[in-house]
Amino acid sequence: MARSSYEYPGYERAGVTYWSKTAALYAVVTAGALWMTLPFWWTVTTALSADPTSAEVSFIPATVTIENFIQLFERPDILIVRWFINTVIFAGAVTTFNLVFDSLAGYALARIDFWGREKLFLAFISTMMIPGMVTLIPVYLLLVELDWVNTYKGLIAPLIAGPFGIFLLRQHFKSLPAALGDAAKIDGCNEFQTFYKIYLPLAKPALATLGIFTFMGAWNNFQWPVIIAQENEMYTLPVALFAVRNQYFAEWGLMMAAALIIVAPVIIAFLAAQNYFIRGMSLSGMKG
Repeated sequence: MARSSYEYPGYERAGVTYWSKTAALYAVVTAGALWMTLPFWWTVTTALSADPTSAEVSFIPATVTIENFIQLFERPDILIVRWFINTVIFAGAVTTFNLVFDSLAGYALARIDFWGREKLFLAFISTMMIPGMVTLIPVYLLLVELDWVNTYKGLIAPLIAGPFGIFLLRQHFKSLPAALGDAAKIDGCNEFQTFYKIYLPLAKPALATLGIFTFMGAWNNFQWPVIIAQENEMYTLPVALFAVRNQYFAEWGLMMAAALIIVAPVIIAFLAAQNYFIRGMSLSGMKG
């Protein structure tokens, strides 16, 4: 016969202690989350404020308006549409090229047996430890010689592949059964057909993860575009916001509206595919 819970006072105390610790933990996490989102909320409320020249920290606007966003598109000296198109072209091209070249390199390093394969893979991985500032000047001088400065080619070419993407896809391809490739070759597929028709469709989670990471990194990239884009018409959104901040520094509503336009696509991409971020962390930690 089951005994009453009153005969086990220790269990009751343990339950109370557990729930009190859980409640305290949730309270701390919630407070931390609210604190982290506070700057973004201030950005939204400032962008929707009726007074674009006000520098007051107001978390609830007295009058909600979209006048700041309208001014972004009406002012002749603010080329918001052109800057947005430049950013889409830059981020989209960099993402597309990375998906193509990183998947080809990852498959070759995972499934094609050739001399020096492991040494080549280690060489790729070792480049992740080289700071970007070390190669910045040599790459820029090379683009000057090619006359690619202030062009889309100069923006995109140095970023068309990356060691992280090669590593991620190589690990994913190595985790897939080798028997799939053997069966495809028995059926008459060559190496590229085996890659394109068999392995690549199975790599969609890894490709989606790499695409999200690459797109977000390129969309928010400031260092490289600010060096290559030397004319107003070639600015990307992060560079444009930096370039006009001195001219419109007092117009906080206008600045925050521009900041929201920059960050909105990234937030949408994250919310739409946040599960792939978790998947990407597990993929990048797989053993080869």
